[in-house]
Amino acid sequence: MREKLNNKVSIITPAYNSASTIRDTLDSVSGQTYKNIEHIVIDNESSDNTEEIVEEYEGVIFLSEPDNGIFDGMNKGIKRATGDIVAILNSDDFYANNKVIEKVVRTFKETKADTCYGNLVYVERENTDKIVRHLEAGRYKKNKIEHGWFPPHPAFFVRSAVYKKYGYYDTKFSMAADFEFMLRTLRVFSVSTTYIPETLTVMRTGGYSDRGVLGRLVGISQKSKALIKYDYKFFWNFMLNKFSKLKNLTKI
Repeated sequence: MREKLNNKVSIITPAYNSASTIRDTLDSVSGQTYKNIEHIVIDNESSDNTEEIVEEYEGVIFLSEPDNGIFDGMNKGIKRATGDIVAILNSDDFYANNKVIEKVVRTFKETKADTCYGNLVYVERENTDKIVRHLEAGRYKKNKIEHGWFPPHPAFFVRSAVYKKYGYYDTKFSMAADFEFMLRTLRVFSVSTTYIPETLTVMRTGGYSDRGVLGRLVGISQKSKALIKYDYKFFWNFMLNKFSKLKNLTKI
């Protein structure tokens, strides 16, 4: 799987009625110092002017058709991608600076890893200069995912060979397909990864990942099912970790 890099990075952007935010996404990709980038926007038949905005950017591949959710859109983009490094950048996210992709490609070359990831910051939806929360991912250890940890998805980069060998996002996990994919690749199949200790991606609050209390409960339920899918031991480790955190919060 560690074949010689062809130096092309495919960035997949799933979109739906994203006219208010997608320009930031497109600008952050087109402004990268690294230029061997293929940007693919997979649109779920937006009814606003998302398409018109994308068409302003030369070379961006735009595909608009019905899909079965955001992870189905990601899968379509990955299967169309021709780069050997794949990134997912949602239509309300953007890269932290113009050297992110250059840094990611250099990391793949130097480490020979199959995946890499970095940190992420959450910002206010209407004021992206205002940081709400830092998410510092930290270095990966073998049992971290089964205890509920996983790399921030918009700051996670994968060789296309990983998708081809181990499969794409399982759309049955509509709110936890990213978690299931990382559990499957990093934990179950021990795909190699490396950590870039810098902020790579900026995410607006109020997007797909901010689903309220009910959404979070559904997400936890789907993560539990993913853990059981591979090993009941993973599930019990996950639950014990959740219980431990709850117990610590209730201590006087």
